[in-house]
Amino acid sequence: MAKLKIGTRGSQLALAQAHETRERLMKAHGWSADDIEIVIIKTTGDRVLDRPLAEIGGKGLFTKEIEEALLDGRTDLAVHSMKDVPAELPDGLVISTNLPREDNRDAFISRIAASIDELPEGATVGTSSVRRAAQLLARRPDLRIVPFRGNVGTRLEKLERGEVDATFLACAGLNRLGLSDRITQKVPPEIMLPAVAQGAIGIEIRANDETTRALLEPLNDTATQVCVAAERGFLRQLEGSCRTPLAAFATVDESGVISLRCEALSLDGRQVWRAARRGAAHEAEELGRDAAREVAAAAGDALVK
Repeated sequence: MAKLKIGTRGSQLALAQAHETRERLMKAHGWSADDIEIVIIKTTGDRVLDRPLAEIGGKGLFTKEIEEALLDGRTDLAVHSMKDVPAELPDGLVISTNLPREDNRDAFISRIAASIDELPEGATVGTSSVRRAAQLLARRPDLRIVPFRGNVGTRLEKLERGEVDATFLACAGLNRLGLSDRITQKVPPEIMLPAVAQGAIGIEIRANDETTRALLEPLNDTATQVCVAAERGFLRQLEGSCRTPLAAFATVDESGVISLRCEALSLDGRQVWRAARRGAAHEAEELGRDAAREVAAAAGDALVK
């Protein structure tokens, strides 16, 4: 058998996710590490770190070059953090598989406060997420938000150097890197609803590649896939971009009923539009789309696109 080639970014977190995928494939098929090659691909989003994503083309800049390698046959599959995947995929590609979801909450990390509410008035918080910035300002309009890009290690180093008083990462990423001890507060969804598909790993393949699809089938976590479909339905219907403060959180119970909470915010956090839905697993995407229609009707022209 020819080596199966996995395309991935080269950050510590991306590599941890690619290695998790390789380990699961090895276990499912009795393969060795020599049967699977991890191909590191540098993306525009990795190269340009001095400007907000919205200025340079959006979160698709973390997937574009990886998807090009998939389309031209240099790789067989691509491993992504699902929250980095744009609402619409290039023609000919599909997300076939979701690995079991990690903790999707936001991680508050600070040198000076035990929680968001304990930050002193006027404290500086580093984040380049418009969602996190808007949610923070909705709760604490006194805080000063400054741009803060880079991989997990870079952002933790900036915090240690005192460039900001606090920052946010995803609990999922810190857990996967063995850095959960760096979390000051696991922020409850009632305080900060997570990003769409946060904590979920998606595996992308060519739509017509039935061989790779079959190899990945044992890895798929149905509950994660259903929740991600509902959350991304909300994103797709609103045609949300990295300029749009959006959040969504779906869970599915043992009987297959999905509970979905969604919200959109103005950039300054002064306006918040929320919607919630419950329904069957086969309705996942439509539940998200229906919630989005409610939010869009309430927000009108105030919704940033």
